[in-house]
Amino acid sequence: MAAFKHLNLLSRVALASTLVCNVASSGQMSHSFDSSQSKTASTFSLEREVRSDMNFLADDELHGRGSATRDEHIAALFAAAQLQSLGLEPGGDNGSFLQKTALPNPLPARVQQRLSKSEDTPRKETWNAIAILRGTSSPEEVVLLTAHLDHLGIGPAVNGDSNYNGADDDASGTTAVLALAHILATGPRPRRTIVFALFGSEEIGGFGNHAFLQHPPVPLNSIVANLEFEMIGRPDSAVPAGTLWLTGFDRSNLGPELMKHGAHLVNDPHPKELFFQRSDNYALARQGIIAHTVSSFGLHKDYHQPSDELRTIDFSHMINAIASMVTPIRWLTDSKWKPEWNAGRNPKNETPTPRTRPTPPLTQ
Repeated sequence: MAAFKHLNLLSRVALASTLVCNVASSGQMSHSFDSSQSKTASTFSLEREVRSDMNFLADDELHGRGSATRDEHIAALFAAAQLQSLGLEPGGDNGSFLQKTALPNPLPARVQQRLSKSEDTPRKETWNAIAILRGTSSPEEVVLLTAHLDHLGIGPAVNGDSNYNGADDDASGTTAVLALAHILATGPRPRRTIVFALFGSEEIGGFGNHAFLQHPPVPLNSIVANLEFEMIGRPDSAVPAGTLWLTGFDRSNLGPELMKHGAHLVNDPHPKELFFQRSDNYALARQGIIAHTVSSFGLHKDYHQPSDELRTIDFSHMINAIASMVTPIRWLTDSKWKPEWNAGRNPKNETPTPRTRPTPPLTQ
């Protein structure tokens, strides 16, 4: 029965990937975030794609995509299959779209403590899904688009529910990167190279992004900018309607420049939460790469709870949010402009704070 269930899930990976890619090839979405224009065929294409990805990634059958579990692996396979079907170049191990890395054995004490209340399952390795869209005239310059695949998995029951689906955190960001990959790969070839990377094990300390940094598919000094997508499934009432916020907005000139080219971005309205330091972008920023996270997390009560389910997602907001970033990202990938850190704000020169995402030791 277990073997049959595993086969069924893998079959769903292949089927869902095929359906989503067929949807993506039928049109592209380029309306502004708060556009009142009527829906076109391309609008419906993006909507079907987003709903399809979210339905798979946040389904109960993936058991919350627990960090470094079989279910995270299935989510990575799902993403890799879609990226491969788009004709992108592989960015993983041995000419594949998957990058695998072993976790320390034993895991750091802080990680063991965090996992002590979760499902007792082997956590020996984690997986990233990585693909490359090679640029035309400046392929040596790279724009990196990222999100994390994993969530908390099976944990303490709340109101009888122990499945921490992670619909907003971060099936929404993973879906955004996949949708952007489909749109950008089927459009005009960009001037700069685009790398799409979906990281594993963010929730237990960022093991996936550190594996990426240790074995990057492109030279790290070639990365012009990184945009991480995290929790865009619901609007944030702390910012104007129809906008997203960018962590570390005042640290570099990337946010203001993207705004000039159509991005509906504002400064992070929750500075006390230190969100800039709490997502995968921070490990890249610590290397000096201009790296920020795009989000609309409104500090909702479903964060890291079993109630972070599909029923809570505002699909209209999420679809428009993804569409609103297409034109600014296309401008960035076709531009000769390079972002810079503002004076005194480069994270490379900072001492991490207690709430900062730590740098885990990695095995070779």
